[in-house]
Amino acid sequence: MKQVAFVTGASSGIGAATVRALLQHGWSVYAGARRVDRMRELADAGATVLALDVGDEASMIAAIDAIKNDAGRLDALVNNAGYGSYGSLEDVPLAEGRRQFEVNVFGLARLTQLVLPMMRAQGLGRIVNISSIGGKMYEPFGSWYHATKFAVEGMSDCLRMELAPFGIDVVVIEPGAIKTEWTGIARENLLKYSGETAYRDGAQQHARMFATADKSSMASPPEVVAATIVKSLLVARPKTRYATGGGAHFVLLLRRLLSDRGFDALMRTISKRAAG
Repeated sequence: MKQVAFVTGASSGIGAATVRALLQHGWSVYAGARRVDRMRELADAGATVLALDVGDEASMIAAIDAIKNDAGRLDALVNNAGYGSYGSLEDVPLAEGRRQFEVNVFGLARLTQLVLPMMRAQGLGRIVNISSIGGKMYEPFGSWYHATKFAVEGMSDCLRMELAPFGIDVVVIEPGAIKTEWTGIARENLLKYSGETAYRDGAQQHARMFATADKSSMASPPEVVAATIVKSLLVARPKTRYATGGGAHFVLLLRRLLSDRGFDALMRTISKRAAG
């Protein structure tokens, strides 16, 4: 019997790479995203594509019902859907902050709620939550984004303990710098909200850093993260966390070693140098 996985945010980047990698390992894969038209290649490769908006209750219920009716089981949920909303806390409207949490945290939580009855009935399953090194460190203008990733880290720890008696594992993936659309979206949001305000100088400097990030030799292709996700699904006893790609291990090491003020200074230096 093929193992069944559901990958969210599958229209590009890490999600699409993960779908392809799981298909290559013989999994039956459901790929969910808002932009269904961008998943034609995945469908041609053998994935079942589903329209999914993690900010819409009806959309999430319909996706899980489709998997339940079609496959009758679900071995893995990869909660990958998310985006980065940047800008100073003063500038970003609360409505945008709420949307950031709706997509990055509440969508993840609701999908998990929806799949757990199926996984408990099976007596097995694996929840893979895509966090970020941003769930352990911070930077200016990322208040809302980093808050969501800190939340995903804490939620995953609690969930891991709750689900252990049912044979369900919870894994956190912490990517570093990855070459995806994420950086461009974060940069656009940053300039939209703070590019011409009192925070203009710092925001534009940080935006220039984002603009050079994908060209950096440090940034990894999304396939690196996908390989880590697949590894976490194939091993019998996965780690609770996997830092992967783009300097992730080094940055997290520095965060552990440096004081808060020391890390503040490091982030300012990195931002200035990267921005030229």
